[in-house]
Amino acid sequence: MRFGKEFVSKMIPEWQEAYIDYAYLKTILQDIQASRKTPDSNSQKKPSLTRNLTKRYSRDASVSESHDIVVNTVTRELETSYETTFLKPGEAAGNSEVAFFRTLDREFNKVNSFYRLKVDTARNEALALNKQMDALIAFRLKVMEKKNPSISGSVSVDINALGSSSNSREEHRVALADLMRNDENERTDSQLSILERIRMNKTRETPLSAIKTILKVHKQEELKFTKENLKKVEERLQIAFIEFYQKLRHLKNYSFLNVSAVSKITKKYDKIAARNAAKLYMEMVDSSYLTCSDEVHKLMLKVESTFIEHFSNSNRSQGMGLLRPKVNRERHRITFSTGFFFGCAISLIVALALIVHARHIMGTPGQRTYMETMFPLYRFFGFVVLHMIMYAANIYFWRRYRVNYSFIFGFKQGTELGYRHVLLLSFGLGTLSLCAVLLNLDMEMDSQTKDYRTFTELIPLFLLALVIAIVLCPFNILYRSSRFFFLSVLFRCIAAPLYSVNLPDFFLADQLTSQAQAMRSIEFYICYYGFGDFKHRRNTCRSNNIFRTFYFIVAVIPYWLRLLQCIRRLIEEKDLGHGFNAVKYLLTIVAACLRTAYTLNRGTTWNITAWVFSGVATFYATYWDIVIDWGLLQRGCKNSFLRDKLLVPHKTVYYVAMVLNVLLRLVWLQTVLNLQFSFLHRETLMALLACLEITRRGIWNFFRLENEHLNNVGRFRAFKSVPLPFNYQEDGDHDN
Repeated sequence: MRFGKEFVSKMIPEWQEAYIDYAYLKTILQDIQASRKTPDSNSQKKPSLTRNLTKRYSRDASVSESHDIVVNTVTRELETSYETTFLKPGEAAGNSEVAFFRTLDREFNKVNSFYRLKVDTARNEALALNKQMDALIAFRLKVMEKKNPSISGSVSVDINALGSSSNSREEHRVALADLMRNDENERTDSQLSILERIRMNKTRETPLSAIKTILKVHKQEELKFTKENLKKVEERLQIAFIEFYQKLRHLKNYSFLNVSAVSKITKKYDKIAARNAAKLYMEMVDSSYLTCSDEVHKLMLKVESTFIEHFSNSNRSQGMGLLRPKVNRERHRITFSTGFFFGCAISLIVALALIVHARHIMGTPGQRTYMETMFPLYRFFGFVVLHMIMYAANIYFWRRYRVNYSFIFGFKQGTELGYRHVLLLSFGLGTLSLCAVLLNLDMEMDSQTKDYRTFTELIPLFLLALVIAIVLCPFNILYRSSRFFFLSVLFRCIAAPLYSVNLPDFFLADQLTSQAQAMRSIEFYICYYGFGDFKHRRNTCRSNNIFRTFYFIVAVIPYWLRLLQCIRRLIEEKDLGHGFNAVKYLLTIVAACLRTAYTLNRGTTWNITAWVFSGVATFYATYWDIVIDWGLLQRGCKNSFLRDKLLVPHKTVYYVAMVLNVLLRLVWLQTVLNLQFSFLHRETLMALLACLEITRRGIWNFFRLENEHLNNVGRFRAFKSVPLPFNYQEDGDHDN
């Protein structure tokens, strides 16, 4: 792999604007190379910029005449920057070489300043973690004294100061010896003084804590010295240390990558321009803060020693295993299993088509009965499989265009599913569903009993129960971490008013709005097996008043949840944008209810009202999708009708996506126009329209997360904020 591609692949996506612009510097080198082949007649004249540079910086007497550049250190407002003077501007390609060093200086100064800023932030975080460790150690001692009063004052602990500069083992031993020589009473008083100044932050949100937040109740807990509270504190601090260590690793990698980029580009310059400037420039780089500062290295050593001592019982291998990032490796068996289930699914589809053709099932009374009873049961799995395939495609393209979906969704590091994993699950479920369809394809009743076999009629119910059991399975199989993450977010969506709304919450709720027909299939399961005559395949649900009532309710539940989420965000964030978003879902709820009422009752009045509200809701939602969620159709940007920053290089993709979004949002026209196709059963038509909506949602997913990613890039937001367990009293005054 060439360095340019490796450089891009190892970037932190949210910091990409803060890296050396290696690609642009290479284009300048190409200009230099072209200019040296065809020297410009005007190249003998020094440009005004070069004259200004040479006037501003007099050449040092110690500089050899053979040198090509002089690197000057400039200090402005306590900030150090570097400016390079090119000493031979009158030669061929001199203008391009001056531009090269001017750009290289600007890029390096940008990197150096950014790195210094991030190191300062890391230093402050280290001091905060140090205070948290002081409180944790005091808390531990208090719990031990409460459990066994006889050990009071007899336990000595080394409080590892993260913010200090000492890091050697000898200093560690000396500090420990000094600590043990301290007077035990003074140590106990110090510990008690720490405990008097702290309170526990209640970082795990529950419905009760959400209500307290709404009512402005103080979001802190009194100190209770129990083993349960100690365990909670240790878990929170462990997560905070791991996250902080990852930040330090990223900073170290940031420094190494940019220094490597400068080294590579200056060597390329020397080779192309036949100069000897790389050595001089790299001497400046080696003396800069980016290279010579060892604060990040020291902080990493201190985090390691503190974490190993206090969170892994001084077991270094165990502690480093927790600190280092977990890599979710793609395994060959995943690829093989995905291909195997895909082949099985295709084979079963072909077998199903051949059986239907051989038995002449199409057009028979049995076929119409099947479409009214069994098809609505099985299509639920088709909707789920299609949505999973679209999500797998999203993951593939997110990774291809370096959208940090794992960070945006807040997945636990190393547990996020790749597109192969999702395809494996989708094709596996598809294969299982198709097997059930083939087992349940018999269209004829028993000639003696005039009913269908009970076992085969219960196959869809067994399949649904199996899928639910797998999702809820507590054992560590079939991606338990991802299943539990999905269930926790789903619960937060259901309890929307009682939780603060995060991106995964409203993202999943938006997915549910595209699965209205799947939710109606669940309703049909309950009606068909609970109140229907499934042994004779008689569908009495549509004549059931309760079913008809819930037919309205089920379709609007996802939109209702999104409405509640928008209201919650409006109350918390005081942002009117969430109020306008709530209006969108309110209009959609009204339109969906009117369309459902028209399908059940018919009539001109229902038709007109359904038209009006559906049209307004569609226009509003389309505008919101394209302008707000996707960030497109921006004025004054360099890309017509798009936005300035685009991840996909082909602009046509964005225009096609906008057109498709508009067209696919108009599938509701089938409801009010009452379109009928002789070759399609009504249930089949509804299923196809639902599949189109799922496809639209899959397209929306990519551009929605792309826009979110670009917002994070604009703010250099690459790490999630981890709530700390303790709040010092002096800090709490500022928070409340």
